[in-house]
Amino acid sequence: MTDLPRAHALRREGGADADETVSLDYEGRFVRRKRLVSDTGHPFLVDLAEVTSLDDGDALELTDGRLVAVRAAPEALLSVTGPSLARLAWHIGNRHTPCRIEAERLLIRDDHVLADMLRRLGAEVTPLTAPFQPEGGAYGHGRTLGHAHGPQPGHGHDHGHHHGHTHHDHEH
Repeated sequence: MTDLPRAHALRREGGADADETVSLDYEGRFVRRKRLVSDTGHPFLVDLAEVTSLDDGDALELTDGRLVAVRAAPEALLSVTGPSLARLAWHIGNRHTPCRIEAERLLIRDDHVLADMLRRLGAEVTPLTAPFQPEGGAYGHGRTLGHAHGPQPGHGHDHGHHHGHTHHDHEH
């Protein structure tokens, strides 16, 4: 078995100079050690020092000298529109759901439970397929890593479910 080239470094927003691309969905762009295959069929290993959230446009530096640009792959999303987008965004955020906030709509990953809740709140929810690039929050690129329900690499402890706030599944 031959050794595969390794992605040992990341260049934020370095994809413009890349030799090839790798298209990954939202979950697939969260990596530390993982075997990937470029869009042209070339396998390589990601071997980064820590768990990293890759953004569309970043580039992975391979040990063989190539740069592989990261592309956000299209995936099943929901477009959320309606009156009071801020209120709808609050309900999405209260469920710790990644969200892209745009002027006229919110984008979330396809979730039938959230879609039902949002419709009950008066939202129009429309399925679509597109790359998902949610807000990064205060803690990271494309992820809100600072408020997890389980242990996070390098975080040192688990918050459990005692956050100092409650999760409401109904409208007051």
